[in-house]
Amino acid sequence: MGIKYISNLPSPEEIISEYPLRNDLKERKKEFDKTVADIFTGKSDKFLAIIGPCSADNEDSVLDYVMRLAKVADEIKDKITVIPRVYTNKPRTNGDGYKGLLHQPNPEKKPNVHEGLIAIRKMHLRVVKETGMFTADEMLYPDNLGYLDDVLSYIAVGARSVENQQHRLTSSGADVPVGMKNPTSGDMSVMLNAIYAAQQSHEFIYRNYEIKTDGNPLAHAILRGAVNKHGQCLPNYHYEDLKLLHDLYLERDIVNPAVIVDANHSNSNKKYKEQVRIVKEVLHSMRYSEEIKNFVKGVMIESYIEEGNQRIEEHIYGKSITDPCLGFEDSKKLLLEMVEIL
Repeated sequence: MGIKYISNLPSPEEIISEYPLRNDLKERKKEFDKTVADIFTGKSDKFLAIIGPCSADNEDSVLDYVMRLAKVADEIKDKITVIPRVYTNKPRTNGDGYKGLLHQPNPEKKPNVHEGLIAIRKMHLRVVKETGMFTADEMLYPDNLGYLDDVLSYIAVGARSVENQQHRLTSSGADVPVGMKNPTSGDMSVMLNAIYAAQQSHEFIYRNYEIKTDGNPLAHAILRGAVNKHGQCLPNYHYEDLKLLHDLYLERDIVNPAVIVDANHSNSNKKYKEQVRIVKEVLHSMRYSEEIKNFVKGVMIESYIEEGNQRIEEHIYGKSITDPCLGFEDSKKLLLEMVEIL
Protein backbone atom coordinates (compact mmCIF):
# COMPACT_ATOMS: atom_id res chain seq x y z
CA MET A 1 0.00 0.00 0.00
CA GLY A 2 1.42 3.40 -0.99
CA ILE A 3 0.13 5.31 2.06
CA LYS A 4 2.32 5.98 5.11
CA TYR A 5 0.62 7.06 8.33
CA ILE A 6 2.71 9.82 9.90
CA SER A 7 0.91 10.85 13.12
CA ASN A 8 -2.47 11.39 14.77
CA LEU A 9 -3.71 14.96 14.44
CA PRO A 10 -5.33 16.94 17.27
CA SER A 11 -9.11 17.05 17.21
CA PRO A 12 -11.03 20.28 16.51
CA GLU A 13 -11.97 20.40 20.20
CA GLU A 14 -8.29 20.30 21.21
CA ILE A 15 -7.29 23.06 18.81
CA ILE A 16 -10.28 25.24 19.77
CA SER A 17 -9.57 24.85 23.50
CA GLU A 18 -5.99 25.96 22.88
CA TYR A 19 -7.00 28.85 20.60
CA PRO A 20 -10.53 29.89 21.66
CA LEU A 21 -12.73 32.67 20.35
CA ARG A 22 -13.37 35.22 23.09
CA ASN A 23 -16.88 35.29 24.56
CA ASP A 24 -17.46 38.92 23.57
CA LEU A 25 -16.54 38.06 19.97
CA LYS A 26 -18.92 35.09 20.03
CA GLU A 27 -21.77 37.48 20.83
CA ARG A 28 -20.72 39.92 18.12
CA LYS A 29 -20.51 37.06 15.64
CA LYS A 30 -24.10 36.03 16.42
CA GLU A 31 -25.22 39.57 15.57
CA PHE A 32 -23.18 39.66 12.37
CA ASP A 33 -24.38 36.21 11.29
CA LYS A 34 -27.97 37.39 11.68
CA THR A 35 -27.18 40.40 9.48
CA VAL A 36 -25.85 38.07 6.78
CA ALA A 37 -28.70 35.56 7.16
CA ASP A 38 -31.25 38.37 6.74
CA ILE A 39 -29.71 39.19 3.36
CA PHE A 40 -30.26 35.63 2.14
CA THR A 41 -33.78 35.36 3.49
CA GLY A 42 -34.81 38.70 2.01
CA LYS A 43 -35.40 40.43 5.36
CA SER A 44 -32.62 42.86 4.47
CA ASP A 45 -31.95 44.57 1.15
CA LYS A 46 -28.25 45.03 1.86
CA PHE A 47 -25.75 43.64 -0.63
CA LEU A 48 -22.84 41.32 0.15
CA ALA A 49 -19.23 41.79 -0.95
CA ILE A 50 -17.12 38.71 -0.22
CA ILE A 51 -13.67 40.00 -1.03
CA GLY A 52 -10.03 39.16 -0.40
CA PRO A 53 -7.00 37.19 -1.56
CA CYS A 54 -7.30 34.12 -3.76
CA SER A 55 -5.33 32.24 -1.12
CA ALA A 56 -4.45 33.48 2.39
CA ASP A 57 -0.76 32.65 2.39
CA ASN A 58 0.77 35.08 4.91
CA GLU A 59 -0.73 36.08 8.24
CA ASP A 60 0.78 39.56 8.39
CA SER A 61 -0.14 40.66 4.88
CA VAL A 62 -3.64 39.17 5.13
CA LEU A 63 -4.19 41.05 8.39
CA ASP A 64 -2.84 44.24 6.82
CA TYR A 65 -5.23 43.79 3.89
CA VAL A 66 -8.28 43.20 6.11
CA MET A 67 -7.44 46.17 8.33
CA ARG A 68 -7.50 48.38 5.22
CA LEU A 69 -10.70 46.68 4.08
CA ALA A 70 -12.37 47.24 7.46
CA LYS A 71 -12.10 51.03 7.04
CA VAL A 72 -13.84 50.86 3.66
CA ALA A 73 -16.44 48.43 5.00
CA ASP A 74 -17.37 50.92 7.69
CA GLU A 75 -17.89 53.64 5.06
CA ILE A 76 -20.30 51.53 3.01
CA LYS A 77 -22.04 49.55 5.75
CA ASP A 78 -25.45 51.15 5.18
CA LYS A 79 -25.73 49.44 1.78
CA ILE A 80 -23.02 46.77 1.62
CA THR A 81 -22.00 44.12 4.14
CA VAL A 82 -18.38 43.08 3.62
CA ILE A 83 -17.00 39.64 4.46
CA PRO A 84 -13.24 39.21 4.00
CA ARG A 85 -12.05 36.13 2.15
CA VAL A 86 -9.48 34.31 4.29
CA TYR A 87 -9.07 31.18 2.19
CA THR A 88 -6.64 29.04 4.14
CA ASN A 89 -7.15 25.68 2.41
CA LYS A 90 -6.63 26.73 -1.18
CA PRO A 91 -3.65 25.23 -3.07
CA ARG A 92 -2.56 25.74 -6.65
CA THR A 93 -5.15 24.21 -8.98
CA ASN A 94 -2.94 21.40 -10.33
CA GLY A 95 -1.59 20.45 -6.89
CA ASP A 96 1.98 21.25 -7.91
CA GLY A 97 3.97 23.60 -5.69
CA TYR A 98 2.14 25.51 -2.95
CA LYS A 99 -0.38 23.28 -1.13
CA GLY A 100 -2.25 26.01 0.75
CA LEU A 101 -1.76 27.28 4.31
CA LEU A 102 -3.47 24.24 5.86
CA HIS A 103 -0.91 21.82 4.45
CA GLN A 104 2.03 24.19 4.01
CA PRO A 105 2.03 27.00 6.60
CA ASN A 106 5.35 28.20 5.24
CA PRO A 107 5.28 28.22 1.39
CA GLU A 108 9.04 27.68 1.23
CA LYS A 109 9.11 24.67 3.56
CA LYS A 110 7.73 21.15 3.29
CA PRO A 111 4.07 20.53 4.18
CA ASN A 112 3.24 20.12 7.89
CA VAL A 113 -0.46 19.58 8.56
CA HIS A 114 -0.20 19.72 12.37
CA GLU A 115 1.35 23.19 12.17
CA GLY A 116 -1.09 24.10 9.42
CA LEU A 117 -4.17 23.38 11.52
CA ILE A 118 -2.87 25.78 14.14
CA ALA A 119 -1.83 28.34 11.52
CA ILE A 120 -5.23 28.53 9.84
CA ARG A 121 -7.08 28.98 13.14
CA LYS A 122 -4.61 31.59 14.37
CA MET A 123 -4.96 33.54 11.14
CA HIS A 124 -8.76 33.66 11.31
CA LEU A 125 -8.71 34.52 15.02
CA ARG A 126 -6.19 37.30 14.52
CA VAL A 127 -8.27 38.84 11.72
CA VAL A 128 -11.42 38.70 13.87
CA LYS A 129 -9.74 40.05 17.01
CA GLU A 130 -7.75 42.85 15.39
CA THR A 131 -10.20 44.04 12.71
CA GLY A 132 -13.61 43.12 14.11
CA MET A 133 -14.52 41.49 10.79
CA PHE A 134 -15.82 37.92 10.57
CA THR A 135 -14.46 35.80 7.77
CA ALA A 136 -15.17 33.51 4.83
CA ASP A 137 -13.24 30.38 3.87
CA GLU A 138 -13.59 27.58 1.35
CA MET A 139 -14.55 24.12 2.60
CA LEU A 140 -12.05 22.15 0.59
CA TYR A 141 -11.84 19.29 3.11
CA PRO A 142 -15.17 18.67 4.91
CA ASP A 143 -13.59 16.78 7.83
CA ASN A 144 -11.61 19.91 8.74
CA LEU A 145 -14.57 22.29 9.01
CA GLY A 146 -14.74 21.82 12.78
CA TYR A 147 -11.40 23.57 13.23
CA LEU A 148 -12.91 26.84 11.96
CA ASP A 149 -16.70 26.71 11.92
CA ASP A 150 -17.08 28.75 15.13
CA VAL A 151 -15.26 31.72 13.56
CA LEU A 152 -16.59 31.63 9.98
CA SER A 153 -19.56 33.69 8.80
CA TYR A 154 -19.54 32.38 5.23
CA ILE A 155 -18.43 29.12 3.59
CA ALA A 156 -17.87 28.37 -0.08
CA VAL A 157 -17.85 24.97 -1.79
CA GLY A 158 -15.68 25.02 -4.90
CA ALA A 159 -16.42 24.02 -8.47
CA ARG A 160 -14.47 20.77 -8.15
CA SER A 161 -16.10 19.85 -4.81
CA VAL A 162 -19.75 20.66 -5.47
CA GLU A 163 -20.57 17.17 -6.78
CA ASN A 164 -19.02 15.49 -3.74
CA GLN A 165 -21.57 13.95 -1.37
CA GLN A 166 -19.56 14.63 1.79
CA HIS A 167 -19.37 18.35 0.97
CA ARG A 168 -23.13 18.46 0.46
CA LEU A 169 -23.90 16.57 3.67
CA THR A 170 -21.45 18.57 5.78
CA SER A 171 -22.92 21.81 4.41
CA SER A 172 -26.31 20.70 5.73
CA GLY A 173 -24.94 21.02 9.26
CA ALA A 174 -23.39 24.48 8.91
CA ASP A 175 -24.97 27.39 10.82
CA VAL A 176 -23.95 30.03 8.25
CA PRO A 177 -24.57 30.50 4.51
CA VAL A 178 -22.83 27.97 2.28
CA GLY A 179 -22.33 28.94 -1.35
CA MET A 180 -22.26 26.12 -3.90
CA LYS A 181 -20.29 27.01 -7.03
CA ASN A 182 -21.37 25.73 -10.40
CA PRO A 183 -19.02 22.92 -11.54
CA THR A 184 -16.37 23.72 -14.14
CA SER A 185 -18.69 22.20 -16.77
CA GLY A 186 -21.19 24.96 -15.98
CA ASP A 187 -24.04 22.50 -15.39
CA MET A 188 -26.47 24.43 -13.20
CA SER A 189 -28.47 21.31 -12.30
CA VAL A 190 -25.43 19.90 -10.47
CA MET A 191 -25.16 23.07 -8.39
CA LEU A 192 -28.91 23.12 -7.69
CA ASN A 193 -28.83 19.47 -6.64
CA ALA A 194 -26.04 20.35 -4.19
CA ILE A 195 -28.08 23.24 -2.79
CA TYR A 196 -31.15 21.05 -2.38
CA ALA A 197 -29.10 18.36 -0.62
CA ALA A 198 -27.51 20.91 1.73
CA GLN A 199 -30.92 22.27 2.71
CA GLN A 200 -32.14 18.83 3.87
CA SER A 201 -31.56 17.01 7.15
CA HIS A 202 -29.14 14.05 6.90
CA GLU A 203 -27.66 11.24 8.97
CA PHE A 204 -24.14 10.20 7.94
CA ILE A 205 -20.62 9.35 9.07
CA TYR A 206 -18.45 12.33 10.01
CA ARG A 207 -15.04 12.11 11.71
CA ASN A 208 -15.78 8.55 12.97
CA TYR A 209 -19.17 9.56 14.37
CA GLU A 210 -22.70 8.93 13.21
CA ILE A 211 -24.27 12.39 13.14
CA LYS A 212 -27.54 14.07 12.21
CA THR A 213 -27.90 17.54 10.73
CA ASP A 214 -30.87 19.92 10.62
CA GLY A 215 -30.38 21.13 7.05
CA ASN A 216 -29.10 24.54 6.02
CA PRO A 217 -31.76 26.88 4.57
CA LEU A 218 -29.04 29.40 3.69
CA ALA A 219 -27.32 27.15 1.12
CA HIS A 220 -27.27 29.00 -2.20
CA ALA A 221 -25.65 29.29 -5.65
CA ILE A 222 -22.38 30.88 -6.74
CA LEU A 223 -21.88 31.50 -10.46
CA ARG A 224 -18.17 31.38 -11.31
CA GLY A 225 -18.20 30.76 -15.06
CA ALA A 226 -17.47 27.50 -16.85
CA VAL A 227 -14.91 25.83 -19.11
CA ASN A 228 -15.89 24.06 -22.34
CA LYS A 229 -14.32 20.87 -23.72
CA HIS A 230 -11.70 22.92 -25.53
CA GLY A 231 -10.56 24.60 -22.31
CA GLN A 232 -12.17 27.95 -23.17
CA CYS A 233 -13.85 30.01 -20.45
CA LEU A 234 -17.59 30.61 -20.70
CA PRO A 235 -18.88 33.40 -18.42
CA ASN A 236 -22.24 33.04 -16.71
CA TYR A 237 -22.73 36.42 -15.02
CA HIS A 238 -24.84 38.03 -17.77
CA TYR A 239 -28.50 38.98 -17.32
CA GLU A 240 -29.63 35.93 -19.32
CA ASP A 241 -27.63 33.60 -17.04
CA LEU A 242 -29.09 35.16 -13.92
CA LYS A 243 -32.62 34.90 -15.32
CA LEU A 244 -32.10 31.26 -16.31
CA LEU A 245 -30.82 30.32 -12.86
CA HIS A 246 -33.68 32.17 -11.21
CA ASP A 247 -36.22 30.24 -13.28
CA LEU A 248 -34.47 26.91 -12.60
CA TYR A 249 -34.62 27.66 -8.87
CA LEU A 250 -38.39 28.10 -9.07
CA GLU A 251 -38.77 24.64 -10.62
CA ARG A 252 -37.28 23.05 -7.49
CA ASP A 253 -38.26 22.77 -3.85
CA ILE A 254 -35.49 25.07 -2.64
CA VAL A 255 -36.01 27.82 -0.07
CA ASN A 256 -34.43 31.28 -0.10
CA PRO A 257 -33.47 31.45 -3.80
CA ALA A 258 -30.19 33.36 -3.96
CA VAL A 259 -27.03 33.72 -5.99
CA ILE A 260 -23.59 35.24 -5.45
CA VAL A 261 -21.65 36.13 -8.61
CA ASP A 262 -17.93 35.31 -8.56
CA ALA A 263 -16.35 38.02 -10.70
CA ASN A 264 -13.05 36.20 -11.23
CA HIS A 265 -12.20 32.60 -12.23
CA SER A 266 -13.90 31.54 -15.46
CA ASN A 267 -16.13 34.61 -15.47
CA SER A 268 -13.11 36.84 -16.04
CA ASN A 269 -10.84 34.19 -17.56
CA LYS A 270 -8.60 35.17 -14.60
CA LYS A 271 -8.11 38.62 -16.14
CA TYR A 272 -8.39 40.15 -12.70
CA LYS A 273 -9.07 43.75 -13.79
CA GLU A 274 -12.19 42.53 -15.61
CA GLN A 275 -13.75 42.02 -12.18
CA VAL A 276 -14.54 45.75 -12.04
CA ARG A 277 -16.58 45.62 -15.26
CA ILE A 278 -18.25 42.33 -14.34
CA VAL A 279 -19.43 43.55 -10.93
CA LYS A 280 -20.87 46.70 -12.49
CA GLU A 281 -22.68 44.68 -15.15
CA VAL A 282 -24.26 42.51 -12.46
CA LEU A 283 -25.41 45.62 -10.59
CA HIS A 284 -26.90 47.07 -13.76
CA SER A 285 -28.78 43.80 -14.37
CA MET A 286 -30.23 44.22 -10.90
CA ARG A 287 -31.36 47.75 -11.70
CA TYR A 288 -33.03 46.53 -14.88
CA SER A 289 -35.10 43.81 -13.20
CA GLU A 290 -36.70 43.77 -9.74
CA GLU A 291 -36.76 39.97 -9.96
CA ILE A 292 -33.00 39.83 -10.49
CA LYS A 293 -32.42 42.50 -7.83
CA ASN A 294 -34.13 40.32 -5.23
CA PHE A 295 -32.29 37.22 -6.44
CA VAL A 296 -28.66 38.43 -6.56
CA LYS A 297 -27.42 38.77 -2.99
CA GLY A 298 -23.82 39.75 -3.60
CA VAL A 299 -20.55 39.39 -5.45
CA MET A 300 -17.25 37.65 -4.80
CA ILE A 301 -14.04 39.50 -5.68
CA GLU A 302 -10.42 38.32 -5.56
CA SER A 303 -8.40 41.21 -4.17
CA TYR A 304 -5.12 41.75 -2.32
CA ILE A 305 -2.81 44.64 -1.45
CA GLU A 306 -0.83 44.47 -4.69
CA GLU A 307 -2.45 43.65 -8.02
CA GLY A 308 -1.68 40.53 -10.08
CA ASN A 309 0.26 37.54 -8.78
CA GLN A 310 3.82 36.36 -8.32
CA ARG A 311 6.05 33.32 -8.02
CA ILE A 312 6.66 32.18 -4.45
CA GLU A 313 10.35 33.04 -4.61
CA GLU A 314 9.65 36.70 -5.51
CA HIS A 315 8.65 37.66 -1.93
CA ILE A 316 6.48 40.65 -2.89
CA TYR A 317 4.51 41.69 0.18
CA GLY A 318 0.74 41.47 -0.22
CA LYS A 319 0.76 39.94 -3.69
CA SER A 320 -1.00 36.69 -4.53
CA ILE A 321 1.03 33.51 -4.99
CA THR A 322 -1.96 31.76 -6.60
CA ASP A 323 -4.51 33.45 -8.90
CA PRO A 324 -4.04 37.12 -9.86
CA CYS A 325 -6.02 39.59 -7.74
CA LEU A 326 -7.30 43.12 -8.05
CA GLY A 327 -5.10 45.57 -6.13
CA PHE A 328 -6.43 47.21 -2.97
CA GLU A 329 -6.77 50.74 -4.35
CA ASP A 330 -8.83 49.51 -7.32
CA SER A 331 -10.85 47.33 -4.95
CA LYS A 332 -11.61 50.27 -2.68
CA LYS A 333 -12.67 52.37 -5.65
CA LEU A 334 -14.94 49.57 -6.88
CA LEU A 335 -16.64 49.13 -3.50
CA LEU A 336 -17.34 52.87 -3.28
CA GLU A 337 -18.69 52.89 -6.84
CA MET A 338 -20.93 49.93 -6.03
CA VAL A 339 -22.64 52.01 -3.35
CA GLU A 340 -23.46 54.67 -5.94
CA ILE A 341 -24.99 52.10 -8.34
CA LEU A 342 -27.02 50.19 -5.77
